[in-house]
Amino acid sequence: MPDLPWTTPTAPHPDAEVHVMASRFETATLLGAVRFFLKAPGIIKQLRTAPGAHGAALRARVLGRTFVTLSAWADPEALHRFARAEPHRTSARAAAAHTKEAVFTYWTAPASALPIGWDEAERRLAEERSRRATGHGHGHGQSH
Repeated sequence: MPDLPWTTPTAPHPDAEVHVMASRFETATLLGAVRFFLKAPGIIKQLRTAPGAHGAALRARVLGRTFVTLSAWADPEALHRFARAEPHRTSARAAAAHTKEAVFTYWTAPASALPIGWDEAERRLAEERSRRATGHGHGHGQSH
């Protein structure tokens, strides 16, 4: 399944610092993965008009039951407003019932670094999973 490429709802000021979030979800079943994927169009539509959204992309591996999201925001509150709004709020709650594992990581980056690449997102998510596995708590790394 192809990636949904980086889209930029609102370009940040070139000198701005953006707040980046990467997430990785693994569903317990293939049916859960299909349900997760079917929610994506509504959430992408929501994101395109979300205040403070500076970019987002989705890597969907439905047959592998894994999804990676990548997004950039004006500030953490813009991300939180998006997550609490519909349809994301209801979709996220529904997806939780089918989720085997979820990993989130956050960092800041200069706007000039956008779009963030998949390699960077995957590296940071792997670091977060490793921190969890070794009991070193939640990683909310704030590095550039």
